[in-house]
Amino acid sequence: MTINEQHFLDLRDGSPAAQLTEFLPFARPSIGDDEIENAVASLRSGWLTTGPKVAEFEASVANFVKASHAAAVSSCTAGLHLSLIALGVGPGDEVIVPTLTFCSTANVVEHLGAKPVLVDVQEDFNIDVEGVARAITSRTRAIIPVHFSGLAVDLAAIYELARAHGLAVVEDAAHAIGASHCGHSVGSDSAVANFPGVRRTVVFSFYATKNMTTGEGGMVVTADKDIADRIRVLSLHGMSRDAWKRYSSVGSWFYEVVAAGFKANMTDVEAAIGLVQLSRLESFTDQRRTQARLYDAMFDQVAGVQTPIVDDANAHAFHLYVLRVSNGVSADPRNRLIEELRERNIGTSVHFIPVHTHPFYRDKYGFTDADFPVASKLFRQIVSIPLYPSLSPTEQRFVADAVGDILEKMSTAAVH
Repeated sequence: MTINEQHFLDLRDGSPAAQLTEFLPFARPSIGDDEIENAVASLRSGWLTTGPKVAEFEASVANFVKASHAAAVSSCTAGLHLSLIALGVGPGDEVIVPTLTFCSTANVVEHLGAKPVLVDVQEDFNIDVEGVARAITSRTRAIIPVHFSGLAVDLAAIYELARAHGLAVVEDAAHAIGASHCGHSVGSDSAVANFPGVRRTVVFSFYATKNMTTGEGGMVVTADKDIADRIRVLSLHGMSRDAWKRYSSVGSWFYEVVAAGFKANMTDVEAAIGLVQLSRLESFTDQRRTQARLYDAMFDQVAGVQTPIVDDANAHAFHLYVLRVSNGVSADPRNRLIEELRERNIGTSVHFIPVHTHPFYRDKYGFTDADFPVASKLFRQIVSIPLYPSLSPTEQRFVADAVGDILEKMSTAAVH
């Protein structure tokens, strides 16, 4: 811990609470002059849609995560959807998905006429590998593990199952740009080099709240050129030539529709922002890790709260800092904590409302909380608190003190 971090741990006099007069948002993108200037340059170039900036961004992301190929798309959701299509998933197939994830992870399976087979998670929020093994049937075609909050899943165990059963893997890495597993970047070819026969994609998100952003947008990386090429074609109506290949000075007007594709391409303006954000990502990630350590220390003596589980084998990207609130402090501690933090001008969120609890999935498949005991328990406990590079240590101190004060008052009220 640095001297500066220790200073903010020791802040008790001149309470930071008195200094927070405006609402502290749960998420705040780090957009600077360089991003703005690069976006403006793209606008002034006259080329706004998919073009040279997107190609440059694809190459830069592939190089950053050490993947052979990258295909830019309009969102992580689009990347998951197109990955499943490129991997041959269709009607009647089954795809294994953790229930503790954003709904899009399951929705894309439904869009293909396939069945999302939900699996419980472990105490670290990542998918239960033993549950995955039990869920595999003759209809299973793929597994979508989610690197929850920036902590990599047990890739070796997932890929061993995939290889043994001839399954594809689509890693939902919406939270995990900048994370690593056993010394390998999430998304790198080398991360799964011991499983060369498994067809695989990894999909990142660049939504506004993520560790780096293009506003909207996503990226699919893979070691398989055919998969990357197929995703590029599918992302733009199934056309054999994109706009850059048709309208630039080296292009040709002629194209053919080779698949019933979609409109899911990234624009050059988004890629221009992404190129600058990517150049800053390592510093963003370092800052998030420092902030996470500071939170850990601040909450060390706070009763009724558990800090995120970390894994020494993996470098956490800390897209989220998720607290678990003990049920012992109140009958409904998580919801009360969120409400009272809002009253103190602190924004929070919950990641996630489990898929099995949403009416569409609950009613269609008959899911109950008893089917997913760990995720159901976690959902009642979890709250995500502010974490982003521009968050100051004083603001962190304010958040931690507020959480501690609220939980202490809940505990005292419960006793009496």
